[in-house]
Formats: sequence, structure tokens, C-alpha cells
Amino acid sequence: MGIAKSVVRNYRLYILDLTLSAFALVFAAALRVGPQAFAADGEFARSIVFVTVVFVAICSVTFPVAGLYKRNWRYASILDYIILVRAVLIASIILTTCVFLYSRLAFVPRSVILIEIMALVPLLASVRLTFKHEDLKSIGHFTRTAEPDLRSVVPVLLVGAGDEADHYLRALQRDNSSSYCPVGLIDGSEAEIGTILRGVQILGTPPDFDGVVADLDSKGKRPRHVIFTAPVSSIDGADHVVKRAEELGMAVSRLNPATALRKTRNSEEFELRPIELTDLLERPQASLDVAALHRFIGGRRVLVTGAGGSIGSELTKQIAALGPSHLVVIDNCEFNLYSIDLELSENFPDVPRSAHLCDVRSVDRLNDVFSKHHPEFVFHTAALKHVPMVELNSCEGVYTNVLGTKNVAEAVMCWGALGMVQVSTDKVVNSTSIMGATKRLAELYCQALDLEGVSREGSPRFMTVRFGNVLGSSGSLIPLFKRQLARGGPLTVTHPDMKRFFMTIREAVELTLQASAYGLEKEIGQGEIFVLDMGEPIKIVDIARRMIRLAGLTPDEDVKIDFVGCRPGEKLFEELFDSSEERVSPPVPGVLGAVPKPVSLPELYDTFAKLEAAVANGDAAAIIDAIRLVLPNFRAEGPAQKHKKALAHRSNRNKLAVLEKRPTRKIRPVFEPRGTGEDSIRHTR
Repeated sequence: MGIAKSVVRNYRLYILDLTLSAFALVFAAALRVGPQAFAADGEFARSIVFVTVVFVAICSVTFPVAGLYKRNWRYASILDYIILVRAVLIASIILTTCVFLYSRLAFVPRSVILIEIMALVPLLASVRLTFKHEDLKSIGHFTRTAEPDLRSVVPVLLVGAGDEADHYLRALQRDNSSSYCPVGLIDGSEAEIGTILRGVQILGTPPDFDGVVADLDSKGKRPRHVIFTAPVSSIDGADHVVKRAEELGMAVSRLNPATALRKTRNSEEFELRPIELTDLLERPQASLDVAALHRFIGGRRVLVTGAGGSIGSELTKQIAALGPSHLVVIDNCEFNLYSIDLELSENFPDVPRSAHLCDVRSVDRLNDVFSKHHPEFVFHTAALKHVPMVELNSCEGVYTNVLGTKNVAEAVMCWGALGMVQVSTDKVVNSTSIMGATKRLAELYCQALDLEGVSREGSPRFMTVRFGNVLGSSGSLIPLFKRQLARGGPLTVTHPDMKRFFMTIREAVELTLQASAYGLEKEIGQGEIFVLDMGEPIKIVDIARRMIRLAGLTPDEDVKIDFVGCRPGEKLFEELFDSSEERVSPPVPGVLGAVPKPVSLPELYDTFAKLEAAVANGDAAAIIDAIRLVLPNFRAEGPAQKHKKALAHRSNRNKLAVLEKRPTRKIRPVFEPRGTGEDSIRHTR
């Protein structure tokens, strides 16, 4: 049945092979005796026709049995062509035997068979070379195709049968010292089941994982390691494979990207690394309009605020790859600025750049930077984004997220930039935190400026891109879980029902650039918020359990999960759209649209003035009152509730009990204070 299916699947190649077999035999006879012999001797012509029919019949059985149609000729190796030669030789030997038994080779010259072999092999090989021009220079020892001794090597099951699998198998075939031996392949395409890639058979699809493992186990080839050779996000059912492999006690790894492969002097070595949660959360990549991105950035002066942060640094690197005429990076953290500047110098040495220590809260410093470089596009990523920290430092949050955004936007208008792109967050929707409310005010301000520019010719565009959590950013939960796992746990989760939207930094930045390019070039999204399509939200507790399994441990047994309660300003569920927003569908792949109810600029300026006064006075209550002038539904906790929640979150009874038992010692000041503590503070001021 397997042979019949392979013939049906490749019936065109099968028919072509039989046709070439007939042609090769007739050509060999004509070459041996000359074309005139066919016309002169009718009996000879009939004999050649008879022998040709017999040969085609023999080939019709021999070629499928030899496995010529089970092989994936797109990735054909020298071994595959050796098998092809063997099939031709077997068919020719059978033909010679049949003709000898029939007529003692009386009417067919023996040399015809030899010429036929020399003609048929190149013909069949040339047809298969059209699938892919294979490198014929490297002829190695293909020991991996032999029956392996699984006591001395690690049997591995490969997931994915594409280019990466071909490269990996070729490297294993060349490296006899490798400790890995592939025993099977799993691929997402059902049509490929049963085909052979470099001597390794495709046994099933990801949903068939349990059956494939059971079948290999019955043959004494139970895999101990599962290796993803293709990107995990491109394989349907990868999550099921990872989960079942962990439950069955198999190690799970994936190949590094091709650009990260390390080549030693004597062999090609492919590095394996563990499957990470980011691999499982990645969705298939939305199609990117690379030409539009190059038109948007290429040859222009670009400035990025907060360039040393998680999102800012990825944005900076992707912008540098698009060939700007000058790239200006600013950050208020010296180390972050140094790090991104160093990375740019190493990876993009030909891109002109400038690095400036600058706080967006400083109007004079911003104007100084803008006056020197006159950027054409500004990407504003600088913000305070940690919800509990901003909740406890509301004045600083307003100063950076609201007034800082206002300063950057005014610099854009003052110095003639073409546009500004602001990075926002899903925490602005129905916000219960100061951080979300401040970013919402920044969204409304950019929307108001963008709408005002409709009636003004030559006004810059002000675009906002909103998305949820990004994996791997500073302060995100993945690094936190890794640190807690390294200590042996427990993993701390705020609530068993808490959900969040997740996206990788790379994907978020790519879609941000594409939405901005379309917004400027096609003049779409005026007064709209670009909202990245982030799929379905994921439970935080599920992520914690997956992290524990990926570490080879069992949740709630080897590592516990503690629920510590929501922190100040946190919600159980985040949303991408507010109920008051109109949803639209901009023509940007992977991007949605939201149209908030606009707020007039005079109203915003009045609110910003009140916020600036409250920040100057350090009045947190006045900040909430000012925010509610624009966001009347803003639900904020009072100072007492915030303080109580913060103390509850920070408390750790075990540590406190240990600390209480320790003896305390009195610390004496070196200098005596001048009067009371109140007088000392006043004197310092």
C-alpha cells in the first residue's frame, strides 16, 4: 500500500521515468546498429519493440519497489542517486535474464543493455536535478542511514521536514562523532507522510505524536530527544508535541536560527537550545511590506526616545537596518544609552548616528537635540510603564508619560518633523491605574493634534500604536519566572484567573513600523489608534506551569505556584478596545483600528496645566482629580488602599519571622542633628 501511494502521489514522475526507459533502450539499439537497421530488418525492429515493452514492464515494478517515489527529490543526496543507479542496474539485469531465457540473446546485441544503462541513468538523474540543483562536491560517509546502535547514541525525533531539517541531517551524516541519531520525522503536511528525507522517514503529523512514539517504541527506537528543526510558530500542534514530550520524559530542543549556527574547523556543528515560551507564543508572521518600510525610513533622519529600553532598542535596530540618513537615539539612562550605541556601532557601523543623554521631561534639552539634528520622524517610546511602581509614584508617572509626551510633540511641531509615532499600551482601556490613565491622556493628546492637522497644510502626523505585553521586556514576567525557577521556586502569580495579551518584541516593532509607514504614505488612520492584533489572551498561571515543565519539573510538586494577590493598579483582564471606541479596519496586515471620542486641545491643555501644578506640589489627590476632568470613568484607589495593598504585596511572613529573631544593633550618627528632624529638612532645603 505504501508503494502504491507513493506512485499515485508522484504519478507524473512515474510516467516520465517509464517513457525515458523506453527511449533509452530504443536509443541504445539505434546507436549500436544504426537507424537504417530498423527499416532494413523488420524482424529486428519487432524484436526491439518487444524487448522495450518487457523492459518498461520490469521498470514499472522495479522502480517503485526500489523506493524511487518515496524519496523527497527536492532534498536529494548522493545516496539517493546511488539508489537510483541501483534501481536501473536491477531492472537491466532482470531484462537481460528474461531475454536470455527467451532467446539466448540471439536477436539483441549484448552491448545494447550496457548502452541503455549508460543512457538511462543520466536521463533519470537529470529529471530529478530539476527539483533542486544539489551540491555534488560533498560525498561523505552516510553512516546515519544504517541501523544505529541506540545504546551509544541518543535517538531523536525531528519535528519539521523543511530546509533546516535537510541541513541538520546533512550535518549529522558528515559528523560521525555526533551523539544524535534521527529515528523519524514529523511534519505538518499529511501529503509528505511516508516520504524519506536523507534516509529518515516522515512518520506522521504533530497530532500523531503519541502514535509515532508508540510505533518507534515497539521497534526498539523510542526517541529520548525531540528537536524542532522549523520555527515552532510555523508548526500547527507544536504545543501538543511539547506537552506530550515533557510528560513522556523526553528532552525538547530546537535548532538555532541559521544565522546563529557555529561552524568549527573540522565539522559543521548545529547548536540546540531549549524550547522557550516565546517560541510557543509566536503567531505566524503577518506579511510585511518591506518596500513601504524602506520608503518610510530609508534616507531620512529618525529620532527615537527611550532608545535604550526593551521596545526602544528593538525599534532602533530595525530602523537602522532600513538605512536612515541619520539615526538619533536619546535616553535618560546612561548605561542603556551606552548599550544601544555600542550595539549600533557593532552591527550597523555604516549608519550615521548620534547618542544623547536626554530626559523628555526637559524642554530645553529636547529643543537642543532637535535643533542640532532636525529629525524627520520621531518614535516616542520613553515612558514609565511598571504599573505598581507608577501607582506609588504618581507624580513621576504624570511628569514622564503626560508632560514628557507633550514636550516631544511640541518639539516635533516646532522643528518641522514630518511625523511622530507614539507607543502606547492596552492598559489605557478602562484603566484603574495611574500608568494607564497617563498613557490614555497621551493618546488623546496625539489624536487631537492629528485631527487638528487635517485642516492645516504641512502639519506633522501624530500616530499612536497600542499593544499589550511584550515577552522579554524589562520587568516582564518571563525573566521573573526564570529567576524564581533558578532559586527553586515558588513562582509568584497574582491571581489564578489573571489573563494578558502577549506578543514578542520583534513582532510588535515590525507591525508598529508597518502601521506608521502606511499611516504616513497612504494618509490613513487620521485621528485613529493603530491596535496590533495580539490574538487571544493567555492565563498567567498557564505560563507559569509551562515554564516549570520546560525546566523539566512538575508544577505543584517540584515547584509550587503561590498566588499573592493583585498589586496596586492591576486588573484581572486587559482589553485592547474601550467600549466607547469605534472599531475600524485599516488596510494594514496584522493591525486593527480604534477611534476614541476626541477631546479638544483647549480642554487637554487646561488639564495638563492642572497636572503640572499638582506634580510641582507633589499632590497625588490633585492628580486624580485632574485626570477625571478628561477621564470621568477613571477608577483609582485612594492613598490608603494603595498603601495597604502595597504592604500586603511586599509582605513575606517567613522572611519577617527570621528577621525578627536576629539581634538588632543601634546605629549612632557620626554628626549630631541640628535641632529637630523638621529643622534639619528645612536647613537642607
